[in-house]
Amino acid sequence: MSLELGRTAGAFSLWERSIAYRYLRARRKDGGVAMVSVISFIGVMLAGGGAGHRHERDERLPAELLSRTLGFNGHLFVTGDLLNDPVRTGQVIDRIRAIPGVIQATPMVEAQAMVVGQGQITGAVVRGVSRADLARTPIIAKNVASGSLNGYGEGDYGGDMILVGSRLAAQMGVQPGDALTLISPSGGATAFGSTPRTKAYTVGGLFTVGMSAYDEAYIYMPLEQAQIFFGRDQSVDMIEIKVKDPDRTGQIRPLVANAAGPGAIISDWRDRNQSFFNALQVERNVMRLILLLIVAIAAMNIVTGLIMLVKNKGRDIAILRTMGAGRGSILRIFFMSGAAIGVLGTLAGLLLGILFCAYIREIQAFVEWVTGSDVFNADVYFLSHLPAKIDWGEVAMVTACSIGMSFLATLPQAWHASRLDPVEALRYE
Repeated sequence: MSLELGRTAGAFSLWERSIAYRYLRARRKDGGVAMVSVISFIGVMLAGGGAGHRHERDERLPAELLSRTLGFNGHLFVTGDLLNDPVRTGQVIDRIRAIPGVIQATPMVEAQAMVVGQGQITGAVVRGVSRADLARTPIIAKNVASGSLNGYGEGDYGGDMILVGSRLAAQMGVQPGDALTLISPSGGATAFGSTPRTKAYTVGGLFTVGMSAYDEAYIYMPLEQAQIFFGRDQSVDMIEIKVKDPDRTGQIRPLVANAAGPGAIISDWRDRNQSFFNALQVERNVMRLILLLIVAIAAMNIVTGLIMLVKNKGRDIAILRTMGAGRGSILRIFFMSGAAIGVLGTLAGLLLGILFCAYIREIQAFVEWVTGSDVFNADVYFLSHLPAKIDWGEVAMVTACSIGMSFLATLPQAWHASRLDPVEALRYE
């Protein structure tokens, strides 16, 4: 290719782009590194796609766990002796519900019980919640997989219908309409102390939250029935509060304490899950660092290709320089050769990661079908399926890091090519 004398081409002009493209696709016998370029492209694509999927999957994993945990449980909790007085409890609930940002305040009985099913026995956590409050809890009301809420909370003292976690029901061998026997260790009081209370309840529906910790261990019972069954009289164990923004619980907590008055013990979701979410945060930060290192290692493939390219194209560089090409032009030619691999590989990886996230359920089902094993065990990971939700902020961060590292990996060799002495390059030609 010749340069037109007397005319100065601009930066990244057509002739620079043409030479960069020709160098990038030239075969090894022609002095090019096409195979190395292909390998570098695949490396960057897989690293970018894997890192993108990592940020969509494992970055989402803590968020998914947090979302479901905060959907199933409250954000603030009021406990204390004041809850033994039903009149005062009602007044406190009214004041809490009037606090800006509070969307739900639920009086609740929560206790452990033994569950006896079809020849099976296990422990469970029973929550006593009114029909109205349960209907306002979307993660339960909208996830009744079998049966329904019809009949829940109806009848004398709330009736005998309960909601059971789907995994617990499967373990007990029961379906909606079947009987399930509960044994309360703190039943009625007698002259000889507290005696266990046993009662058979009808399974009205099965709920599936998607977290094994809840689906296999929780039962919902009408509030009045729970008060009787666990010997609470008219008291409750706690007031569970949900707010619009769980991150603002620190600001709302003093308002709740003021509304509850003396004798109230206030806690929030951070107090109850501090160690768990700290561990998830550490895991997320460490894995982010590891995956950025993987992207960096993949970008180093570009360095290998450029080293070979500069070495093979020393004669061409000298000819271009003697024809009037400046050092800046040579730098830009080799920069574009290497950067093209990084940019195209990153974009291909971005598409691969997005497709992986979009079809994660189908991919998981296919892998499980091929391997014949559960690749995402709910007992280990708490969730029943691999979570994936495209977070465009994370996608942009991964894409920017991958392209940035590709540029940085390209610059040293491009700079080295621009500093070659034409005389030395042609000495032995």
